Amino acid sequence: MNKFLQIFKIPDLRKKIFFILGMLVVFRLVSAIPMPGIDRVKLAELFSSNQLLGLVSLFTGGTLGNFSVILLGLGPYITASIIMQLLTMIFPNLREMYMESGSEGRAKFNQFSRLLTIPLAALQSLGTVSLFRSQGIITDLPFFNLLTLIITVTAGTMFLVWIGELITEKGIGNGTSLLIFAGIVASLPTSVGQSLIAFEPSQIFTYLVFIAVAVIVIAGVIIISEGQRNIPVSFAKRVRGRRVFGGFSSHIPLRVNQAGVIPIIFALSILLFPGLIAQFLSNSSIAWLANVSRSIASFLQQPVTYGILYFFLVTVFTYFYTAVTFDPKAISENVQKQGGFIPGIRPGEPTATFIGHVVNRITLVGALFLGLIAVLPLVVQRAFGITTLTLGGTALLIVVSVVLETMRQINAQLTLREYDNF
Repeated sequence: MNKFLQIFKIPDLRKKIFFILGMLVVFRLVSAIPMPGIDRVKLAELFSSNQLLGLVSLFTGGTLGNFSVILLGLGPYITASIIMQLLTMIFPNLREMYMESGSEGRAKFNQFSRLLTIPLAALQSLGTVSLFRSQGIITDLPFFNLLTLIITVTAGTMFLVWIGELITEKGIGNGTSLLIFAGIVASLPTSVGQSLIAFEPSQIFTYLVFIAVAVIVIAGVIIISEGQRNIPVSFAKRVRGRRVFGGFSSHIPLRVNQAGVIPIIFALSILLFPGLIAQFLSNSSIAWLANVSRSIASFLQQPVTYGILYFFLVTVFTYFYTAVTFDPKAISENVQKQGGFIPGIRPGEPTATFIGHVVNRITLVGALFLGLIAVLPLVVQRAFGITTLTLGGTALLIVVSVVLETMRQINAQLTLREYDNF
């Protein structure tokens, strides 16, 4: 409680908190602005009958279900980020720009991601509009009106990207994660209200299972997010004249889940994209293309298939993002420059190899555990027939991870200002 009050006593920190809240309010206001020419009744029926589209709507904060001007959310930007980070594994120049060129290189890399977002948003908006037209939700539009709609939706996505970067730059935490968090939290009152309306005393066991799974997911995410492996580091004594430097011990903290919530967001983006494309092409005039698309859409909508793919993608992206953002060689070089060494390990390449080995082992635990938590709601759904948990598990993963990361950064800000007061 004292720390909570301390946040608002520090002018700079208080300003950042209010800035974040203001940006989130703007995000929710814009998400409520609908596009014209939509059959609302058919739109609601489509999302209530299609679980995949319901998941997409949750992921975008309900903007797709409302057919808002920001109906795509941050999906195209996330896809662009995935593509750019995959390219770092292929092109050494991009990897050098991202890992070794400092803040200037990182800013240039992000600029490329933003530029790639524009064509992806335009293509995705065209696909979404075409899908809704095939379902009779949108009437046939003249070319100019269609172009205007695509430009508006693309601009809405770039507006969200801008807000997310403003939060990252001037606020606390990752702006993209916070916007996704805000969208999920905003949909919770509606979900809870619908559950209470549909509540029947005979389903009390179902609700107890839901609460138990939610508690397990929250506890698991907290354990993995806060868990870390400390590698001891010793610094040798150095004598200069009559003064002695060094001669102390420290440690390198390695988090079990170095990637945070990013693998979950990446996995969902990749998992949802093929399904949407397949549903879009399922009404194609080309018979073989329509049949293949229906088969793919049906395959992806099966709970077992969805769970296996979700588990696999969360695990892979945890490793991938850790490999991109964490460089054992750089850590080894910094320790060596400061005159430190890991007891029993020679400085230089052996230290980098040792750190990489440790990171791979703890990342395996974090990735598998995160994947299991992600698919746990699907297991419970299949065992007890609780359909709401398909969305609940993913939502809880993102919400809890974002809250923990934001709290961690706030604590870091408070600690920094405590040192400044000395």
